[in-house]
Amino acid sequence: MTTITDTYIAAWNEADPQRRRALVAETWTADGTYLDPLMQGAGADGIAEMIGAAQGQFPGHRFELAFGPDAHHDVVRFAWRLVNGDGGAVAAGTDFATVAEDGRFRAVTGFLEGFPGAAPGA
Repeated sequence: MTTITDTYIAAWNEADPQRRRALVAETWTADGTYLDPLMQGAGADGIAEMIGAAQGQFPGHRFELAFGPDAHHDVVRFAWRLVNGDGGAVAAGTDFATVAEDGRFRAVTGFLEGFPGAAPGA
């Protein structure tokens, strides 16, 4: 789970669209999905484009793994934080993923904390 989670975080940080799409394809199954209170994506192209749009909203920021991964059966959870260029956290969240038989994520559901536009309980 550590390798796939690291690849997931790398995909969120990859600025080059082609490399980002390749990382997404490594991380998610072909029918993979992502969903959080602010955005959603499906398939490698849709998820890679969604990540690119998020990067456009937060230039100069990076995602870091804050906790995990913690897994049992076919589910994994991990926490992340979004940091600015000085390393200060501007947002955080916890993601839960369903893992396919090949070890890639089939579905990721994100819960946001302190993210602009994400109210508690949203």
